[in-house]
Amino acid sequence: MPVKPQSLPDQTRSDIDSPRRGGRGDSVEHVLMDTSEVAAMLNMSTSWVYKEASKLGLKGYKFGRGRNAKILYKKAEVFKWLEQQRVH
Repeated sequence: MPVKPQSLPDQTRSDIDSPRRGGRGDSVEHVLMDTSEVAAMLNMSTSWVYKEASKLGLKGYKFGRGRNAKILYKKAEVFKWLEQQRVH
């Protein structure tokens, strides 16, 4: 009798991020925002975010070097910073 090769289950994104696979359940996409996402959320330009946000207390995380470096922001910190900007 011929032996049927076992098919391996396809690993989906949810499998990779699931807590039972050793992950925390949060993928990077859910925790971090890039500069364009922050700019769109604040209705500002990306150049404004690069120039002014750190001066105003919104800190980014730099990944990479030089021109190709990517600045990412934690969503929770962006929302916290936004709450602090509220006018009473």
